[in-house]
Amino acid sequence: MRYYIISGENSGDLHAANLVSELKNIDNCASFRAWGGDKLLLEKVSLAKHIKETSFMGIWSVFKNLHKIYRNLKFCKNDIINFNPNAIILVDYPGFNLKIAEFAKKNGFKVFYYISPKLWAWNKSRITKIKKYVDHLLVIFPFEVAFYKRHNLDVLYVGNPLLDEIKKKQFNFSIVSKKPIFALLPGSRKQEINAILPNMLSIVDSFPDYQFIIAGTKLFTDKYYNSLIKDSNVILIKDETYGLLDNAKFALVTSGTATLEAALFKVPQIVCYKTSWLTYFIAKMVVKIKHISLVNIILEKLTVQELIQSKLNKNNLISETKKMMNNNQDMLNDYNDLINMLDKKGASKNTGKFIFNSI
Repeated sequence: MRYYIISGENSGDLHAANLVSELKNIDNCASFRAWGGDKLLLEKVSLAKHIKETSFMGIWSVFKNLHKIYRNLKFCKNDIINFNPNAIILVDYPGFNLKIAEFAKKNGFKVFYYISPKLWAWNKSRITKIKKYVDHLLVIFPFEVAFYKRHNLDVLYVGNPLLDEIKKKQFNFSIVSKKPIFALLPGSRKQEINAILPNMLSIVDSFPDYQFIIAGTKLFTDKYYNSLIKDSNVILIKDETYGLLDNAKFALVTSGTATLEAALFKVPQIVCYKTSWLTYFIAKMVVKIKHISLVNIILEKLTVQELIQSKLNKNNLISETKKMMNNNQDMLNDYNDLINMLDKKGASKNTGKFIFNSI
């Protein structure tokens, strides 16, 4: 079978790569073409586009790159026709992927959506498009099943693929530290890092008993990171996030998948988020959920503290960090509940089997 996979960010690339590995085990004749990153390259998948060309964060960034996005859409449609897949597998990345779903369905391709767009948070109007253009929706959070059922849409909960990845225990970590480690996860997109990392770094001198380590990405140069780090007493590592979390005592984490990853590693954390005021203003108008961290959303309560926009500052970070250090047992107990809720023994394998059997 021929599989065409589209992911647009690092987390999607990771899950797509694990899915490819499972599909190879199931389908001896599998061939792949994908939009993704280094994880898919390690699986020897032919990339149509690398995620460094396709990842845009925030309304202003999308607006500035509209011409590039339209070019990518046109290229993708032509590439799909040329590859002629038996299945198109869309991984998150909804702004782009829902447009491809429409094109694919109209051209007779089987469409699987793995890792649902976060319609439970905002833009529920997209449910109509999913009903119309997606053959099978495979979700990774249990609460999504009930959400879609309320909208008369059957979906399959396959488990959460982060658990599969963490259980492998295949983590690189190149640092030996005499001090307990405090992890800083500033995100994987430049707009996030520019806005959030300086705030994270502002507390380093206030906790001299800890070794602060930044989880960076090879998508950006050391020179870029050092322009933000300046004289801070921190260490930069790249593409070793899981190894870092496996060794961390505490963490400051940019909102997104990383908040859930920190919880699955049972690392007490504070969630940080900051964006342009235009993006934030529009988000406040359309987002319909109480929390931004996946941990809090899944557990339906404030387990991890969230410092958003103007609340993300040095004084608040120091204050909340001291609270977290002195009292985190309730958070760790909630993490255990979270893991029990998510575990379905093999999300990537479950997804691969379903896709193969469906085609």
